[in-house]
Amino acid sequence: MSELYELPTDWEWTEWKSIVNVKNGKDYKSVLNENGLYPIYGSGGVINYANEYLCNENTVIIGRKGTINSPIFVKEKFWNIDTAFGLEAKIDKLTPFFLYYFTLSFNFLTLNKSTTLPGLAKSNLQKILMPLPPLQEQKRIVVKLDTLFEKIDKSIALHQKNMDEADVFMGSVLNDVFGELEEKHNKVKLSTVIRIIGGGTPSKKEKTYCDNGTIKWATVGDMNVETIINTELSITEDGLKNSSSNIIPKEAIIIATRVGLGKVCYLNDDTAINQDLKGLLPLTDKLNIRFLFNYFKNIKEFIISNGTGATVKGVKLDFVRELLLPFPPLNIQQKVVAHLDEISKKIEKIKSVQKEKMESLVALKASILDQAFKGEL
Repeated sequence: MSELYELPTDWEWTEWKSIVNVKNGKDYKSVLNENGLYPIYGSGGVINYANEYLCNENTVIIGRKGTINSPIFVKEKFWNIDTAFGLEAKIDKLTPFFLYYFTLSFNFLTLNKSTTLPGLAKSNLQKILMPLPPLQEQKRIVVKLDTLFEKIDKSIALHQKNMDEADVFMGSVLNDVFGELEEKHNKVKLSTVIRIIGGGTPSKKEKTYCDNGTIKWATVGDMNVETIINTELSITEDGLKNSSSNIIPKEAIIIATRVGLGKVCYLNDDTAINQDLKGLLPLTDKLNIRFLFNYFKNIKEFIISNGTGATVKGVKLDFVRELLLPFPPLNIQQKVVAHLDEISKKIEKIKSVQKEKMESLVALKASILDQAFKGEL
């Protein structure tokens, strides 16, 4: 959408400042009321409720900082926090849903000028050029998109359901396996068989701690895979030495004890970690690290249920130390790992196929939006 193209007759390129009211968000502490009538929105959705509102119904919300490329359509009046913009269509020229569909097609990251946390400026939003057809044509396009997207979203939901069911099946297998192990073998406190290593974050004010870093540095954001091969961020030797971060050796595991509670990952390479993660290293050669990995996969929900904290849930180090691990002989651990790995590979293959189909459908939606805003739909 960054380059202008020829539009159909009666369409015109129009700057947002003449068709969209960009409404700044405000701090919500003075209007906070859990029983309030109006939801308080951040860029990720509802975070609480308020006595007052800033934006009218049928408004699009977009992040001002952080998550700036995930628009949300809100059908009711709401209060937007200071890190989110409200985008109200001037209804004499622009229908709200046509604006929403355009925001889904527009890459707001092209307006980001920040080198650290992504951000948007109101002045840049107002300069966005949008292909604008007459109101009746806007309404026709919206109806068409609604119909097509409803069908596509149903298909996406079906594939997601298949993936969820695969995870549920794997969870039941883990539960059965470890349930049997608990009945047949002694349990030991985790602190007696592993060493726990913490992490930290180098100061972001010191560029020499991060710029051109060669040390992989993991955060919860990297833990959406079973095995971490690459990390989004890296740090330098200076960053490592001048922070509480530590390098966890390859073929160890890390767990999230805060924010992404319950997550566990296997490390493909030596990797430094931040303060939300803990590295777990065996103290004995009688413990198979993959066995430990599967143990933590099995107790994910138990860890989550024991999280404490008013906003961000976490578990304390003592909680981890006191966990009871079924501890069969090494040869049995190895058989368990082989059995679970075989099933896991089959499950991951099923999920991979479903994910590819979902990605194709998402790409189809993007293609349809592209056609819609070129007047080809």
